Amino acid sequence: MKNQITVGFPRMRKEPGEKRVFLPDFIQMLTRFADVFLSEGYGSRLGYSFDDFRQGNPRVFQTDQKDAFQKDYVIMLRSPNNDEYELLKRGACLISMIHYPTRPQRVKILNQLGINSISLDSIVDDHNLRLVENMRAVAWNGLEVAFDILEKLWPDLQRDNGSPFQVLILGTGMVGKHAVEAATKLGNIERNARQIESNGPGSIALSIGRNLTQNCEALEALLRQADVLVDATQRRNPSQPVITNACLSWLPAHAIVVDLAVDPYLLDHVPPVVRGIEGIPQGNLDKYVFMPTDPEWDITVPASTPSEHRRTTVSCYSWPGIHPATCMDHYARQMVPLMKELLTKGYHGLSLDGGYFERALYRARLPEPE
Repeated sequence: MKNQITVGFPRMRKEPGEKRVFLPDFIQMLTRFADVFLSEGYGSRLGYSFDDFRQGNPRVFQTDQKDAFQKDYVIMLRSPNNDEYELLKRGACLISMIHYPTRPQRVKILNQLGINSISLDSIVDDHNLRLVENMRAVAWNGLEVAFDILEKLWPDLQRDNGSPFQVLILGTGMVGKHAVEAATKLGNIERNARQIESNGPGSIALSIGRNLTQNCEALEALLRQADVLVDATQRRNPSQPVITNACLSWLPAHAIVVDLAVDPYLLDHVPPVVRGIEGIPQGNLDKYVFMPTDPEWDITVPASTPSEHRRTTVSCYSWPGIHPATCMDHYARQMVPLMKELLTKGYHGLSLDGGYFERALYRARLPEPE
């Protein structure tokens, strides 16, 4: 008799503001294919109890954190902490946002431990479009925070000269396209409706690509007019910033830098990984607003990285998590057909000769060691 497939959901040991968990409907769907084990306390930060997840289903179990890591498939939205990889059993499959290209150390650890993986951010269709993403939330949540700050400076976003706010967006990919819409609507549909009703000045969104961002001098006139500077780039070479710190001196003193790319500082890697906008801090769900005088600046930015020129910066490693339940409902709808395929075919049964979702999963498998 074939052994029953098991799926584990450990708690994420991240910052207190990280409340996201896979919701009860998703857990119930998985029981059509596997026994599901939730770590004790799973979902409690969002107000869920184990009974909310179980719903009387005998295929949903509560277990401890260590045992949840010991299942055939382990699902965590954000990658486990470094000390948690060894809790996974050899031959298991980790399903998470692993970010293979910018986290080579994670790839190395997984290969050394004999752990398989599906990186959610690497699941792409035949046209290289991501199937598990929340780019809209990244853009809208980041711009919402930026305009919240501007609204504190100018109540109702009404300036004495009546001029519209200007948003300069670096990058024209998926995040950049959503950032255009979010910027023109002031980061919030309700706020935009109020602006229309009061004949407010509104905002202007301007997007530029690599043909301009690679020349800092050509950016000067644009930066001097910008109230908000948005980094929505996906760099071919993450070892080089898109905009140097010196260029930030051209921004008005009140300008807000919105970091939507949120690449890390990994200076000890070969080649190193740096932020797209040089010298800005990286935030998380506990702290995502950094004023120029914030002491955290010197803690989160390496001493060797130029950071003399500072503007209020909003940065969050997990922008969609600002609204956790909405975010997880979105991810679940994208993941349902993928999980059905994976649990039916199995990790080693995936092939590029399979169907649409099978091919996408195959491409997201752990890269072989070089």
